[in-house]
Amino acid sequence: MPRIGVTGHVRLAEGTAELVYAELVATLTAHGDGALHGVTCLADGADQLFARAVAALGGTYEVILPATDYRTVVGDRKTFDDLLGKAVHVDYAPFATSEPAAYFAASELLLRRVDHLVAVWDGQPSDVVSSTANVVRTARDHGLPVTVIWPAGARRA
Repeated sequence: MPRIGVTGHVRLAEGTAELVYAELVATLTAHGDGALHGVTCLADGADQLFARAVAALGGTYEVILPATDYRTVVGDRKTFDDLLGKAVHVDYAPFATSEPAAYFAASELLLRRVDHLVAVWDGQPSDVVSSTANVVRTARDHGLPVTVIWPAGARRA
């Protein structure tokens, strides 16, 4: 069973979530024969869309949260709680406070658990430690296959 991880933008412009979700479903469908396991940090935006897509395809997913206070910083707690409740396993990075170092530490833990990374990324570089660009760069540096998706018409908020 393939173990697919996700990284991606948190703030998506209006109408972009639907485009990204459709592309995630298509990408994940191409990765398995029905058996699929996802790994996500369950951030707003791409990560939560990924969890929904994995579940819709009959797969399972686990969650790695960046810090013990992470629930307090998510945008929609009801959606977060619902998705978290469907996870087969939940771990925490060793941080009490959600901050860029904690976000990147959770992403590094994720990269160690997956066979492939899906990046919902507009391709723009960034020097921010917790950025999608940095997670993609780290995955590639470790020889992990990366599929970048950014559908036509997608925009960041």
